[in-house]
Amino acid sequence: MARNSRGRRRFLNFIMDIHHLKVFASVYKHKSFSKAAEELHLTQPTVSDHIRAFEDELKCRLFDRLPRKIIPTKEAAVLITRAQEVIERVEGFKDVLGEFRKDLSGHLVIGASTIPGTYILPGLTSSFRQKNASVLFEVVVSDSRAIIDKVAGDDLLIGIVGAKLESKQVDYKPFLDDELIVVASRKFDLRKSISIRDLVNLPIVMREQGSGTRREFEKILEKEGIDFQHLNIVGIFGSTDAVKQAVKEGMGISIVSRRSVKDELTCGMLKEIRIKDADMKRQFYIITHRKRTLPHLYKMFLEYLLS
Repeated sequence: MARNSRGRRRFLNFIMDIHHLKVFASVYKHKSFSKAAEELHLTQPTVSDHIRAFEDELKCRLFDRLPRKIIPTKEAAVLITRAQEVIERVEGFKDVLGEFRKDLSGHLVIGASTIPGTYILPGLTSSFRQKNASVLFEVVVSDSRAIIDKVAGDDLLIGIVGAKLESKQVDYKPFLDDELIVVASRKFDLRKSISIRDLVNLPIVMREQGSGTRREFEKILEKEGIDFQHLNIVGIFGSTDAVKQAVKEGMGISIVSRRSVKDELTCGMLKEIRIKDADMKRQFYIITHRKRTLPHLYKMFLEYLLS
């Protein structure tokens, strides 16, 4: 009887320690008690109590509390990697059991640059859920640079981007082909086919730095010996929709993904200007962290994407 009681206490202590680690990891990631509370569906005082109890247990301070922010201590920086490893191993227990069940369930967070996040993932996530109705998808959309940084920094487990940027922490798997095209308003007086060097003399609307579309276009110009600085950039916008709207209003031409303007080309709101002397094709990539193990749900979705 006493042995069973001790075993029960050890198990409860183990569960509590794991919960402390999860709260600690969330606070470390967000550098905020309130944001951690929101992510974990707890109250802010509860998160503070967990951190305080964890600090008492470890006999060290993990966060310095300043008036408007908290700063992780050196002890916290040492602990975070081990904490994430333990959490992933415990989550792996659920994955092992989940492999015996036919149905998949859980919360799946994917990072995506603008084109895959807006024009590719909605269809793929919808078709995946037709067979796995208990899966909740959350798609975080930003530019390629930001998504790559989030995967490299352990904020995301998987992402889809439109450019291959240098990162020692990230693995790239080729996913889908795409093509960049030049589009203009119907009002824009321009031939149906031009040379890539003719772009230097035209007003151009562009995406911001960090955009995969812009990075790939810069690489195309570089290959053709054209200096990006010589272009007549008349507008820079933070989204593809804003770029398209500016082009429709006659602000200038733009270089966009063919996938992003399929509807506008079909209904005649935009027209394509063909580039006769340059290869404008590019690749989308699925990215993962080189040292992170994907949970079972993420593995299954990755297999679905690659199939």
